[in-house]
Amino acid sequence: MAVEATSAGAILFRDTRGRREYLLLKSRPGDWEFPKGGVEGEEELQQTAIREVTEESGISDFRLLDGFRREYDYVFQAGGETIHKTVHLFIAESAEASAELSHEHRDHQWRDYEQALNTITQDGPRDIFREAHDYIDDVDY
Repeated sequence: MAVEATSAGAILFRDTRGRREYLLLKSRPGDWEFPKGGVEGEEELQQTAIREVTEESGISDFRLLDGFRREYDYVFQAGGETIHKTVHLFIAESAEASAELSHEHRDHQWRDYEQALNTITQDGPRDIFREAHDYIDDVDY
């Protein structure tokens, strides 16, 4: 029987010099992902996403885009238990250019769409990232 775990985070982007860039964080060697983390207490998913983006990237000047939420899930082993984790991803637009890293991550990079697509290591987030990119194109943020 797997233990259920829920995380939330956001695909954070900024427009810089007419170019849209996305923030990726390096969690483990060779593993790049979006800022995300576990839901705490009675938090709403959006609240978790906002807190995790702020904690993990050091960026607080951003807003979540309305109407986009996707999820992916995976199973892993930890402490002798099987954990089934569901991750909810939102889209966030940043007004800040610099990112201060938290202790949880070794590195961060702002990357354009093609670079980011080639850097994301897991299929679930990569598929959602494609959707998010198209969503941002279609919505007047």
